[in-house]
Amino acid sequence: MADARVTSPNPGNPADARVDGSDLITDIEFLVARVRALGSRAANGALAPLGLRVRQYAVLSLACGSISPTQRDLAEFLELDPSQVVAVIDDLQASGLVERTQDPRDRRVNIVQATPHGRSVYAEARVAIAAAREQSLHKLTTEERATLTELLLRVAF
Repeated sequence: MADARVTSPNPGNPADARVDGSDLITDIEFLVARVRALGSRAANGALAPLGLRVRQYAVLSLACGSISPTQRDLAEFLELDPSQVVAVIDDLQASGLVERTQDPRDRRVNIVQATPHGRSVYAEARVAIAAAREQSLHKLTTEERATLTELLLRVAF
């Protein structure tokens, strides 16, 4: 299905020239991974003044929601190894942004909840993430962004 005649949209860009004529230019997984890397770099830069990184933001976002996620829920949703989630939660807890509480349905399970300070930092982080998203997606129209979001949601869930 890949067409070697497809070229990058920015032929003057030396980074783009490296993939011209390569199957990578039409490889969806490569393109999604590249967009993720570029977006994560922008998001990490925007979150740095708040002492956060993308994974911490994701966990804090879910901890601020209404689902009261367990550590296992977070690992499954974020597609991370449970040990990675524990390390992220440890960092957030040390910063006073989340707390672990025992699940009343199963005392062996920890629920991760945002603290009031965590909710405040999350509100600032959302603004920073919106600015990073604007930077990452500036080449797309509003309609194209909506379509991209819809398509990614269908693939992700």
